[in-house]
Amino acid sequence: MAFGVADTMVAGRHSEAALAALSVGSAVYISVFVALMGVLQALLPTWAELHGAGRHEDLGRSVRQALYLAGIALLVGGWVLLFPEVVMRWTEVPLALQQDAGEYLGVLAFALPAALLFRMYSTLNQSLGRPVLVTWLQALALAVKVPLTVWFAFGGLGLPAMGAVGCAWATVAVNYLLLASALWLLRTRPLYRPYAIWRRMERPHWPTIGHFARLGIPGGMSVLVEVTSFTLMALFIARQGVVATAAHQIAANLAALMYMVPLSIAIATSARVSFWLGAGEARRARLAIRTGFKLGLALALTLSALVALGRWNIAAVYSRNPEVVALAAGLLAWLAGYHLGDAIQALCVFVLRCYRVAVAPMVAYCVFLWGVGLAGGYALAYRTTGLWAAQRTPAAFWAASTVALALLGVVLPVILWRAVRSLPPPAPAPR
Repeated sequence: MAFGVADTMVAGRHSEAALAALSVGSAVYISVFVALMGVLQALLPTWAELHGAGRHEDLGRSVRQALYLAGIALLVGGWVLLFPEVVMRWTEVPLALQQDAGEYLGVLAFALPAALLFRMYSTLNQSLGRPVLVTWLQALALAVKVPLTVWFAFGGLGLPAMGAVGCAWATVAVNYLLLASALWLLRTRPLYRPYAIWRRMERPHWPTIGHFARLGIPGGMSVLVEVTSFTLMALFIARQGVVATAAHQIAANLAALMYMVPLSIAIATSARVSFWLGAGEARRARLAIRTGFKLGLALALTLSALVALGRWNIAAVYSRNPEVVALAAGLLAWLAGYHLGDAIQALCVFVLRCYRVAVAPMVAYCVFLWGVGLAGGYALAYRTTGLWAAQRTPAAFWAASTVALALLGVVLPVILWRAVRSLPPPAPAPR
């Protein structure tokens, strides 16, 4: 997400047009990448259970089988990124933005394989309770990404200025650097030797892949609904002009950055819950849930308060345009409430996967995020009724989405409580 912050700041200081193109292009890319990442992230409970049960070689075999699932995901995601015109026409993105955003997405299609495979490596480390390697790799990658982004976007040393497309090329370079580092670590670190990951690839084992799909596809669809309810806002808002699009991009970028905090706590919580379930310790699993929720909610309240108090200063960091800063500051006020619901739903969904509950959250996401958030925001922004006039402002979408997340923050904890109390611990994970 820090890559996205760097891209947004650089594009914003390059031009409002570059920031608007980045807003539209990143909305499509994030929808694709995070949805597919959700499919692969659903492997975390399975691998954590195998780790908790001490089935090391079965875990390594499971990782190799998951590569088949990753291959299917890459084919789907690459096709969408290379041919995004249908989505942009449907959401009525202006033609000038369509061309720039299309070029941006065409470059990012090359980054997708490395990005998803590195996410698999990250998920493996999380399931083993050893995420520090990934943290250091990504921190070092950020140190490379920032100067590359500035260079490619503004040009120099023989390179032309490429604006938003330059940001995309910097992302490609850094993602392949990350993947190469991950492969080297898998090959050389003693940590991974008990799992025999580098054995010869087996033929596809369809029962295992089917188990992945039953958990991963609803999980990925849930993430797709969650992300598209967020990213489609950028495409619908694009018709309001460059200032509105740029202001929304600032709020959206900060929302995504803040989401990394509850997401990280949710990942850690689900890893521990699945570990203890695999070890046959249901009581310790419930204790891990309580600890994760206490920590996640405390951090969410802190971040929301900081954004509410410092929204004008935050907006001014992203852009020098007074109109963009003023509009973005108003959106950040909504973001303070939006983040609280976002934190609760993230914690609930990840823990529910530990108990093999994936369909109910997907249905709740469809009803609230698409039905209340996205459709409600569209109606507020562009439809005149007897109750209100069309507002034609990004704030309409942020207000509706905040309400949708508040409702999810009530419904999903009830589903989780019923799952923990009513369902037995999951059966041992397949190989």
